[in-house]
Formats: sequence, C-alpha cells, structure tokens
Amino acid sequence: AGPTYEPIDPVRFIANRSSGKMGYALAQAAVEAGANVTLISGPVALGTPDGVNRVDVETAQQMYDAVMQYLTQTIIFIGCAAVADYRPAHQAQAKLKKSTNNDLTLQLQLNPDIINTVANSDNRPELVVGFAAETDDLQQYAQQKLQQKRLDLIAANRVGDRLAFGQENNALEIFWEGGHKSLTEAPKLEIARELIKVITERYHAKNSI
Repeated sequence: AGPTYEPIDPVRFIANRSSGKMGYALAQAAVEAGANVTLISGPVALGTPDGVNRVDVETAQQMYDAVMQYLTQTIIFIGCAAVADYRPAHQAQAKLKKSTNNDLTLQLQLNPDIINTVANSDNRPELVVGFAAETDDLQQYAQQKLQQKRLDLIAANRVGDRLAFGQENNALEIFWEGGHKSLTEAPKLEIARELIKVITERYHAKNSI
C-alpha cells in the first residue's frame, strides 16, 4: 500500500500522490474476512488496522525486497501500492544547491516491477491481484495489464478527477478473464469489503477447477 519515495538527495525525493487509504482499507477488510494479513507499506500518515502485520518501507527497491521476503508465505497477493516506476540513477550524498544559471537534469532508471515479478515467480501465490490507476481509457489499459502481467484479477480506478488520490471515496472496475464487475462510488472501506468478496469468490472458483 501507499507510495514510494525515491531519493534525489538527502532532503528531496520523487513521489506520487498516493495516500495509502485504499490499501489500508483492503488490509482491514481482509482481516475482517478472516485472513492473516501482512501489509507492506510505503510512507503514509495512517494507523495500522487491528490484527495486521505492518512492514514499513520507503523506496520501490525496499518494497520489492520485502515482498520477496514474504512471498513464500503468501496465498493471495494484492498489489495496491503506487510504486514509482523510476528512481534517480544517482543519489547525491549532500543536498544539491540551486543554481541560478542552469536547469537541473535528472537521469532516471527503471524500478523493479513488483507485481510482474510476483505473478511470474516460481513462488507465485495462488491468486495475484493488481491495481491500475488511469486518467483515460481505463478499461483498455486495465485489461492490457491483466494479460501482460499474467494477473488473476485487476481493480482499475480513474484518477485525476474528484476520485483522485487521497480522497475518502473510490469506485472500481474489476476485471478477470471472462468477467467484469463495477463497484460504484462509496467510502473506501466499503469498496474494499466488496473487492475482498470478489477476490474470495475468484480464489474459490480457481481452486475448484
């Protein structure tokens, strides 16, 4: 859950607008449904839901390492974090000073793709659930991600409007192979409880084959 912070120097970083509220709501809803939950969290200003084992990380690489550490213990993996796609290729060891004469150019390099690694791992959990936050063509991008990353389920939400990061409500379009369900706007905990129901149904359907 949450964002990742990718350091530029000791005081500056690249991040995104994720508050972690959806991921934390999912952790709470999963505990309510009877799951043993490990929540790997980027930097957020949220309290840990009761009964949840929380692991704090800051960067995408740290989140990747924590996920790999817990993967063999995982039956259902839900990738709700807004992991930064890129990080600065070089982190300055001292604060970069502003220059009035020159622009600053940052060279970026790709971070590890956590959900793709999980879905294609030898230790792949029985069900892998991803998220897609999109500003446009939500269904197209979500279904592409579902296929390309070999996910069992993807929950897509539109960002950039009144349901942007940090808001109390959300709405989701859920896709799986041969299926789709819409969750209309509601508080994030309500949405999380409904999504956990869908995840549970898909888990049992997959294991009944």
